[in-house]
Formats: sequence, structure tokens, C-alpha cells
Amino acid sequence: MIKVAVCGALGKMGKEVIKAVEACPETELSAKIDLLGNDTYKSIEEAHKAVDFELLVDFTQPKSIFENAKYCLNNGIKIVIGTTGLSDEQIAELKSLSEKNNTGCLIAPNFSTGAVLMMMFAKQASKYFDNAEIIELHHNQKKDAPSGTAIKTALMMSEEKETFTKNNCPETETIKGSRGGESYSNIHIHSIRMPGYIASQEVIFGSSGQIMTIRHDSMDRACYMQGVMLAVKHVYEKNDFIYGLENIM
Repeated sequence: MIKVAVCGALGKMGKEVIKAVEACPETELSAKIDLLGNDTYKSIEEAHKAVDFELLVDFTQPKSIFENAKYCLNNGIKIVIGTTGLSDEQIAELKSLSEKNNTGCLIAPNFSTGAVLMMMFAKQASKYFDNAEIIELHHNQKKDAPSGTAIKTALMMSEEKETFTKNNCPETETIKGSRGGESYSNIHIHSIRMPGYIASQEVIFGSSGQIMTIRHDSMDRACYMQGVMLAVKHVYEKNDFIYGLENIM
């Protein structure tokens, strides 16, 4: 039985994780961690001193995830991270800590298996198109932009091609930011924040005479739980460092 703690337990994703952990015959909920609520521990450290758990699932905030992850990895607690907002430098440091302390860590910008397949398809399509841009659409309570999924998608695409702005003319923005943010391999990412969305993304590829769009939409947060539980079981068994759910699918 895998003893699991959930950080961000009272958030929308945290509540879904708790349901999934309690429904799985291979996992046991050991602690709920959240600053709010009467039946939750207020910090990972407080929970760690009070109860026994082997693995923590974190769906909190960008401002807290790095310190949360460092605490876990420095104290032998395996961690599955669904919180986005980590920089490349922070991810590299967590990888180093994971390997140094032989403590499993899996970071996934998106736990929806459909979204991960969308990212994998985008990488494959990158071999055949010289121009591409990403539009990501989320609810208006998401604090980081662009989304971790969009950044990871661009990174995967950049592994196939150095630039995705072939034959573009020189550009001048008359309104700053109108062309979105420029990421890996000159891929422009456009972030939309709007009530009504949960999480959607489309990758638009273009070449002479044709346009191809790969799109994924999440309509319910329960769609992430298959990926979360896959990650929990992998980290518990393999005890390695993984960035991206596609690496264990």
C-alpha cells in the first residue's frame, strides 16, 4: 500500500486527487495538507512530523511549489508535481536533488492522457512543418502564463527543429504583446484567460497551401486522475526523475 499525502488538498485538483487516491486499492490517503480547513495540516513539514507517508502529490501554487519539492526531496519523500510555474533552472535543481538523494520525482505540466498525446503528436508533426504557433486557453483563476503544457509542448517541438518562423517577414508590434510570447525555437505562445474554460490548447502548423491544427480540451478535472495515478505508481516503483508524463506512457 502506497501511503500518499496531498498538498493543496482543498483546491479543485486536490479534491479530485483525494478521490482518486481513496478509490485506488493500491494507495492510502495519509494526510491532507492545505492552509485552509480544520482537518488539514498547514504545511508539509507539519504533516511529515505527525504522520507517516511515502509520497506527496502537489497541486498548490507556483510561488510555493519549488520550496515544497525541495523539502520533500531533502527528506526522502517521493513527489508527484502537477503545479506549473517552475523555471528551467528550478527543474534542473530538482533533478539534481532527486538523483543525489535517490528520491523519486515526477513533474508533469499536464496529467491528461489526451493532452499528453496532443503534445506527442505535435512533436511528430514538427518534422514536417516549418511554421507553428501555440494557443492555450484556461480559466481566469490560473495565475501563471503561459501554461506549463504550452511550454512543455514548445520544448518538445524544438527538439525536432531550430526555428518555426521560416520565411516570416520582419515584424513590428503596434500593441506590445500582440504576437504572444516567443519561446523555444521561436514558437509564439498566446495565452487566453477566460471564465468557462478549464484547460484547452491548440497547436497550429502551417506551410504553403495547408494548415493543420492539433487541439485538446479538458471539460472535467477528473480527466487528469488516470495520469496522476499512473505517475504515483511509477514514482513509487521506479524512484527516478521524470519530466513529462509522456515519458512513462
